[in-house]
Amino acid sequence: MIEIDTLHDDALAIAADQAVRAIPPAWPLTATVAVNPFFGQAGDSFEQTAALLARIGGARLALPRQHYADKIAKGDIIDADLMAALENSPLGGHMDLGTLKSALQQEPRAPQALPTIADLAARASAKDWPGLVAERIGSFAAGFFDQGQALWAASRHNGLYAAWRAFATHDLTPEILGLKGFGLFVASTPETAQGLIERAALRLGFGADTGTYFHQLLLTLGGWAQYARHLQWKAELDGGADQTALELLAIRLVFEEALFERYEAAIAKEWSGIRHTHMSAVSVDEQVQIDAVLQSAFERAAQRQLAQTLSAAAPVTPSDQRPLLNAAFCIDVRSEVFRRALESIDPGIRTSGFAGFFGLGASHKGFASDVAENRLPVLLKPSVFTCSAVESEDKSDQQARFSARAVRAWGRFKLAAVSSFAFVEAMGPVYAGKLLKDGLGFAKGHKPDAPAPQFGAEIDLARRITMAETVLRAMSLTDNFARVVLLCGHGANVVNNPYASALHCGACGGYAGDVNARLLAGLLNEAPVRTALNDKGITIPADTLFIAALHDTTTDEVTLFDRDVDAVSHSDLGTIRNWLAQAGRLARTERAQHLPRATASSIIERSRDWAEVRPEFGLAGCRAFIAAPRSRTQGCDLEGKAFLHDYVWQQDEGFKVLELILTAPVVVASWISLQYFGSAVAPDLFGAGNKLLHNVVGGIGVVEGNGGILRTGLPWQSVHDGEAFVHEPLRLTVAVEAPKEAISDILQRHAHVRALFDNGWLSLFTLDEDGHMAWHYQPGHDWVNCSSGPTNLS
Repeated sequence: MIEIDTLHDDALAIAADQAVRAIPPAWPLTATVAVNPFFGQAGDSFEQTAALLARIGGARLALPRQHYADKIAKGDIIDADLMAALENSPLGGHMDLGTLKSALQQEPRAPQALPTIADLAARASAKDWPGLVAERIGSFAAGFFDQGQALWAASRHNGLYAAWRAFATHDLTPEILGLKGFGLFVASTPETAQGLIERAALRLGFGADTGTYFHQLLLTLGGWAQYARHLQWKAELDGGADQTALELLAIRLVFEEALFERYEAAIAKEWSGIRHTHMSAVSVDEQVQIDAVLQSAFERAAQRQLAQTLSAAAPVTPSDQRPLLNAAFCIDVRSEVFRRALESIDPGIRTSGFAGFFGLGASHKGFASDVAENRLPVLLKPSVFTCSAVESEDKSDQQARFSARAVRAWGRFKLAAVSSFAFVEAMGPVYAGKLLKDGLGFAKGHKPDAPAPQFGAEIDLARRITMAETVLRAMSLTDNFARVVLLCGHGANVVNNPYASALHCGACGGYAGDVNARLLAGLLNEAPVRTALNDKGITIPADTLFIAALHDTTTDEVTLFDRDVDAVSHSDLGTIRNWLAQAGRLARTERAQHLPRATASSIIERSRDWAEVRPEFGLAGCRAFIAAPRSRTQGCDLEGKAFLHDYVWQQDEGFKVLELILTAPVVVASWISLQYFGSAVAPDLFGAGNKLLHNVVGGIGVVEGNGGILRTGLPWQSVHDGEAFVHEPLRLTVAVEAPKEAISDILQRHAHVRALFDNGWLSLFTLDEDGHMAWHYQPGHDWVNCSSGPTNLS
């Protein structure tokens, strides 16, 4: 008996852990990064996930069929796209083109999620128990997870579950609303989260298998579950563990168990059927398959358009003549517009693309700050530790440090429970000037004279040399250096926007890219580093100067950090500033066409308007990732919809750079693409709702209205302009110029990346030496020639 109970408990522990890992993590507002909302389902097919989320979330992973019908009527989607999608679907064996088109005329019923016990209790009692559960858990979680916003934060002693039990035993709200004896019920629960999970599962009729039930409960908690999953992610990245998400599941189960006890007589029979459905396999019905075919046809149409754009481009032969300027930008799709504008100004300009953290996984502390900012992709751990510093500690430096510390202390004083109201009474009028300045649009942008970041003492010369060589080879920047090499990170300058960090650089962990760009520029300007690079076959001319810059994606202005280097006598800087200013004007003119109520001259003003809910559209529209020499895409108008990563496979010994691209930048880009996808097709489940209704909670996220579930993903204003989608939900197309055998070998060694392509979350193509889409990857390591068969893109 003991052995059976142990096996039962172990199985429930595994089921609970699997449910937690089915939830995507969500980062706080201070460093918001795009996260694939289907992260926990990457090992399942797109169709299986669509069926799962229909069952437990009532979500549909497709737009209304009228959207696809309109695309067909406009000629964007053609019969060849539909037929190719059908032939690669289980429907292909028994559905023809006519039947598929007939299905467009009938909108399927919106899926209904399986009711939770709280839902059943609400039906039985006509009381909003799901609303109560969301409100009470949200109220507690806001205090527990608070990062300095709350006047009184919840105690975190012994973890989330223990803190909640102490809170809930004295919380009278459920009892006032009709859940009598709830405080005593909570007091009787097991003292550990795992103990509660085991007891509740048994009480609710589950054996060792709970099917999709635990996953559904966490899904109903929205951003609270995702933030708890984020804490687990961070802990495991550092080699530790975290049980917060598991404890949150236990708390949600307490409400289910209590409501079941209260309403068992009325709901037991219906609950029995729901329980059995949870434990049954998820099946993909015909309506889900039709949606998947239409979505696939939509994406094939976009791939065909991309193939035509690349094929129509005039061949560009890289010049051997030394350029005056080589500007390296982040691969972010917003950079594509600016790069194209900059290259159009003068033939002496070349641009390239590389992940915006510039290969330096830095944990950075700003001037006089003790807060570490991880300026690197969240998939990675920091390997470099840096800080902003000054060269000498004179009187003015000491005063600056004192002032910085005073600002932090003042901030804590403002929010302290004993002083907050006195602060408002005494100091409120002082803020009138700031409110007026911000309200009239006089907020300042980026500061070029901010203290330069410096490497920590552990980064000795040998390591700096290795870092410099690694980054330059990864950037395919090993020869023909320009007189000026601009390393241009990016950030966003907006006001009164909780989602400001989401507009910064995702590759820099939701921060601006200035720190990494300045670090690399300083590194590559070091004489000992250059001398050592010369011995390694990378010769940088003596007159080449590396300068860091920051591209403001909201205003398309570029800040140069030329004060970091001795550039006073460099005669080219005036010309380069003019080029950047011209490119900014061209980029603003292009972007203004897509921003509501915008003109080229108003773009900068909009960034300073604290009432503007659409200062820019971020990465909306992203649909392709291209890793190839710039000559393949130069001159192509990719409409700010493509991530552009420079890559020359002939220079990549052992395909190590290709492996890095496929396992890091491509994965990060897929997270971005799928977050936009989820926020567009299933905004109630994966979107952040309406910006106009947002209230910031705990400094970590937003709620709509005055409480309840934390909202994650993208606000509606980020994917829709009020009349139409600005982001058409398309899964990302990855096109790489490299031998398909090398790509297959890398996918074979990285199962988690291969799963993204095998399960339909991304599409993969190779480019030939002319920049044409040549081969299309099929699940199972097969490749189909793009000039024939169902993948025909000609």
